[in-house]
Amino acid sequence: SFADDYPDNQSKRFFESLSGAGKSIAVLTSGGDAQGMNAAVRAVVRMGIYVGAKVYFIREGYQGMVDGGEENIKEASWESVSSMLQMGGTVIGSARCKEFRSHEGRLKAAHNLVQRGITNLCVIGGDGSLTGANLFREEWSGLLEELVQQGLIDEDAVQKYSALHIVGMVGSIDNDFCGTDMTIGTDSALHRIIEVVDAIMTTAQSHQRTFVLEVMGRHCGYLALVSALACGADWVLIPEMPPEDGWEEKMCQKLSANRAGMKRLNIIIVAEGAIDCNNKPITTDHVKDLVVRCLGFDTRVTILGHVQRGGTPSAFDRILASRMGVEAVIALLETTANTPACVVSLCGNQAVRLPLMECVQMTQEVQKAMDEKKFEEAVKLRGRSFENNLKTYKLLAHRKLESELPHSNFNIAVLNVGAPAAGMNAAVRSAVRVGISEGHKMFAVNDGFEGFYKGQIKEIKWADVGGWTGQGGSLLGTKRTLPAKYVEKIAEQMRAHNINALLVIGGFEAYLGLMELLEARGKYDEFCVPMVMVPATVSNNVPGSDLSIGADTALNAITDTCDRIKQSASGTKRRVFIIETMGGYCGYLASVGGLAAGADAAYIYEEPFDIRDLQSNVEHLTEKMKGAIQRGLVLRNENSNENYTTDFIYQLYSEEGRGVFDCRKNVLGHMQQGGAPSPFDRNFGTKISAKAMLWLTKKMNETFRQGRVFANTEDTCCLLGMRRRALVFQPVVQLKDETDFVHRIPKEQWWLKLRPLMKILAKYKTSYDVSDSGQLEHVVRNIRPKESDPSGAM
Repeated sequence: SFADDYPDNQSKRFFESLSGAGKSIAVLTSGGDAQGMNAAVRAVVRMGIYVGAKVYFIREGYQGMVDGGEENIKEASWESVSSMLQMGGTVIGSARCKEFRSHEGRLKAAHNLVQRGITNLCVIGGDGSLTGANLFREEWSGLLEELVQQGLIDEDAVQKYSALHIVGMVGSIDNDFCGTDMTIGTDSALHRIIEVVDAIMTTAQSHQRTFVLEVMGRHCGYLALVSALACGADWVLIPEMPPEDGWEEKMCQKLSANRAGMKRLNIIIVAEGAIDCNNKPITTDHVKDLVVRCLGFDTRVTILGHVQRGGTPSAFDRILASRMGVEAVIALLETTANTPACVVSLCGNQAVRLPLMECVQMTQEVQKAMDEKKFEEAVKLRGRSFENNLKTYKLLAHRKLESELPHSNFNIAVLNVGAPAAGMNAAVRSAVRVGISEGHKMFAVNDGFEGFYKGQIKEIKWADVGGWTGQGGSLLGTKRTLPAKYVEKIAEQMRAHNINALLVIGGFEAYLGLMELLEARGKYDEFCVPMVMVPATVSNNVPGSDLSIGADTALNAITDTCDRIKQSASGTKRRVFIIETMGGYCGYLASVGGLAAGADAAYIYEEPFDIRDLQSNVEHLTEKMKGAIQRGLVLRNENSNENYTTDFIYQLYSEEGRGVFDCRKNVLGHMQQGGAPSPFDRNFGTKISAKAMLWLTKKMNETFRQGRVFANTEDTCCLLGMRRRALVFQPVVQLKDETDFVHRIPKEQWWLKLRPLMKILAKYKTSYDVSDSGQLEHVVRNIRPKESDPSGAM
């Protein structure tokens, strides 16, 4: 039972509008497993029960549907999915089923579903599984007719169960499905790859070795490409973009040049489906033999194999799968007999619904284009995200010769401002290398604006930023100092080093600093240059951007710790943990971390709470703890309320829960700022920074007149942020109205819409804003943009 009374009328209306009473939903996982599938299953089960539907597990994928029986098709309860969120693989099993491919197999499956009154299917799998589901749906009425003829069901059943509704979610570590930026499992697979690469780099460094790594991706090079981008690999081989003839010599030249530039190791990443331009496979052994024969380097091969499928899902995959699962149930409740089967996917940071067969057809077109050697077309069909990754990799990995560089005579300074955030170094590396490729001189400023006015500025070269992507913190050094007091000295330094543009990477202080420099333009011409800011802060509190570099790494730190803390209570008596997160006044880490860790409540400043809310949460937990649930998790943002402190909440829960559960508290502290950056933050930092540099180049050329750069318009001082589905440059002046300067947060924050998800999945009745979802969109073909843009969706 849920918390009985609705908090407000809106919640009541929402609950009634989405009634699933009398409906039965079945969820299955099919094909290869992927981390995050369990989070999706959990979300489908809990959202289904929440709206009053009966929910069934179908075990072992389509095989379980064909075999039927109590063991294979089993009703799920709320408790049956607790503790599933943090588990890898799929708890309900997955199998490839030959029988379902035959008409007889599908007939058996239809009979098994009708017996239980199931006409809503949620399928989590790859394109093969989803195509099978669509065929099943198309044949449904014919299958029912056959069952009537065989005397297995009656005419009433045909009327009652006349239509089968299907919603798909893509679970595949390869990210090989068109129409979605990320499939469930991809981010976790990248975590596994990057963990291995980071570990291998230390031993390769010791012995001056070359490592050839094979990663999964028989038909899709996404994992290879993004991991190469995230670790700064020397060379990458993927099926969508085979190397040109004579690549062997070029690769050896590059490895040799890197060694000559004081680099002690080389990393080459090969997708398992890598081919040359004649469609011949390129194996890791072939690459190894080549390096040994031509260069004599000590070379080793590592094949990652099924390690990539294993382990716990990352925070990103848990959130993605939870959002998709809830969206899938809403989609099932809203379908009519005429709605085509749809797939729930991700575009930017938005959940969208797309026609299943449009996505499948486009996915198949990619393979067709590759078979026909139309490789450029294959890359474009893969989508905007894939194409941008490839462009950025090419931009950063291959250093042009001095003679090939455009000569610009422009100097650009790059600095970190505010608290350190994982991924800052990847952003600096990207900026330096793109700047040099564009023909500029790059200058690094140490210790933010403080170092700037003290003159801690020096030129930074291509090789200086080698190996920076995987490093946590800020190697340039960063301070919270704001520039207003020191504008005169900073202007002096700008003049002395002839700085023509500024790239500021940082959090809220960077945003304030940029505003102060803009203000100073009236007095000092030195600041009349293009300036751009890239948001980097664990708090994710910068206006104008839905995401900041560093926030994903912090979320993973929170999620990992919560998993361990919850596990520490297994086998003991019932226990509730109160955990304090960082974030200043911004509740992003507490809310989204709560969703990823399966929290029961998350207290934040943006959603005021009083003693009655605390009381109702304690009662709710007490009720749950009397049942089968053993552990509770409550997150509190550090500044959520000055009086209801972590200690106060801990003492309150301890007292009120006496006799039912005991309490422990934990302050996570600076652990959330440390550690190696996650693959997402490395990739996001690399791409957003590359885009910022190309924008600076464009603006310097546009504003160059009479021998100097002079930019004094508002649109030459911008923040580059992720907005819904795209990266957008926004003049900082225009962001003033969107900012709460007292609490250092944006006035409107997209992630507040995710909070009801956490409440629903923790068994509270609440309203969930479905205004963003609901409309079936169409797959957009990736038409080449007018200007080259090495960025876009992550």
